[in-house]
Amino acid sequence: MESLMLAKTAAGILDAKKADHLNVVRITNISSLGDYFVIASGTSNTHVHALADEVEEKLKALGTAPSRVEGYRSNSWIILDYDAVVIHLFTPEAREFYDLDRLWADGEKVDLKDILI
Repeated sequence: MESLMLAKTAAGILDAKKADHLNVVRITNISSLGDYFVIASGTSNTHVHALADEVEEKLKALGTAPSRVEGYRSNSWIILDYDAVVIHLFTPEAREFYDLDRLWADGEKVDLKDILI
């Protein structure tokens, strides 16, 4: 799956599962870490885990599995690494602490109005 389509598909899955403050940032021109970051918040650590499980399950059904999953045992953040697309899921407190939205503000924000409910 092409990286923009993967990022938008993940964003749609997260939106359907009621993720908060959903952002997709194109980082191709500013980093070698990948093409896109998908950043979202859950309302609690349980919600963050449910978001991660849903994305992983739905993308696997489409034939795409993460190369790495980090932070699953954490109570505040999970990262699903699909190589070209890295999905960051946080509790509100962890999102504020790590502030990836500010750190990657030089990236190009992807318009999601065509996929958000």
